[in-house]
Amino acid sequence: MNILKMAQLARQGALKLALVQTKEKDRALKAMAAALWTGRAYIIKENAKDVQVGIQAGLSAALIDRLTLDEKRVKSMVDGVLDIVKLKDPVGEIMQVFKRPNGLRIEKVRTPIGVVAIIYEARPNVTADCAALCIKSGNAVILKGGKEAIHSNTAIYKILSKALAKTRVPLDVLQFVTSTDRAAVNELLKLDQWVDLVVPRGGEGLIRFVAENSTIPVVKHYKGVCHVYVSAKADLKKAQEICFNAKVQRPSACNAMEKMLVHEKIAAKFLPVMVRLLREAGVEIRGDEAVRRLMPDVKKAVEKDWYEEYLDLILTVKIVKDVQEVIEHINKYGSRHSDAIVTQDRKESDAFLKGVDSACVYVNASTRFTDGYEFGLGAEVGISTDKLHVRGPMGLEGLTSYKYQVYGSGQIRS
Repeated sequence: MNILKMAQLARQGALKLALVQTKEKDRALKAMAAALWTGRAYIIKENAKDVQVGIQAGLSAALIDRLTLDEKRVKSMVDGVLDIVKLKDPVGEIMQVFKRPNGLRIEKVRTPIGVVAIIYEARPNVTADCAALCIKSGNAVILKGGKEAIHSNTAIYKILSKALAKTRVPLDVLQFVTSTDRAAVNELLKLDQWVDLVVPRGGEGLIRFVAENSTIPVVKHYKGVCHVYVSAKADLKKAQEICFNAKVQRPSACNAMEKMLVHEKIAAKFLPVMVRLLREAGVEIRGDEAVRRLMPDVKKAVEKDWYEEYLDLILTVKIVKDVQEVIEHINKYGSRHSDAIVTQDRKESDAFLKGVDSACVYVNASTRFTDGYEFGLGAEVGISTDKLHVRGPMGLEGLTSYKYQVYGSGQIRS
């Protein structure tokens, strides 16, 4: 099927889906979840083909990690779909009501966006997550995965579409681009007559390509250069646990810590212990001159390091004098994704929350929580560092717009 026909069918499906009741959408999601679990052996078998090709092609450890599916990750996929069932359907929510002096009653009502295209790389779980989120929020979805996960994505799509065919949700709302050619992406990005929104998920190169070539609005984040600042007023034990988790728990994730900033007053006490813990976990440390004076065996950080998203067990460390320097540093080098402060001082944390211009800002918690599931949004379509329409983890509400429903009794404008 060509891309244009796919988009036209998705539009027709979206218009039909708008009339489907919540309970029927939820039944469809339950059927999809059950089918994923029943078909887990098939999914894992097909995924193994992608992993093998990826290893032979020299994909990084981070990409192989994102690509790999085992029974535990399939179970997480299933749970993600079932969690979306439990969430309130945002469609039809009356956001605001007001009555005009002429008697008109105006309701601002949440509605689906329409047709959403998801363009993604080595993340086969996105196929299930985004299909479920779009269906629950009343949207049709066009899924375009990367060549490195084509067997996995195809297997998941086949299972989902077969389950969907037995429900009252129109099958046309779920479209899957089988071509791995970049030309298919180029064609899709020009279909603004049929597609309402594009969400790219992958590396910075893919996201920039989509943003620069699309005639359709794009929700995006280019990269996750996430910081944790350990204040002089921090609980250092708590700071160790937060920093270790933010860096080591899953370094390939976009919400992993890439830079650690440490106040000069506690650097001599905190850094040797923290660096030892991180190195024991395989982390390479790069530091500024102040860090290297304290720990001469640390690799020298260069200017490029402060902008870099490693997605690996590499961490750049800087010693700072106060929270104002931290705010200025993050706003210069960060990516407006997720940044954290560890402190027991309310005034300092308030300054950080107000001053750091990021989608998610944390006090005494790991940046690894920037995730739709962890925020209670079910799964997520993606993370946005934009400021219009949606920011941060994008769940069901992020997949809606609104319309004004106006009720009159014969009013005419004079």
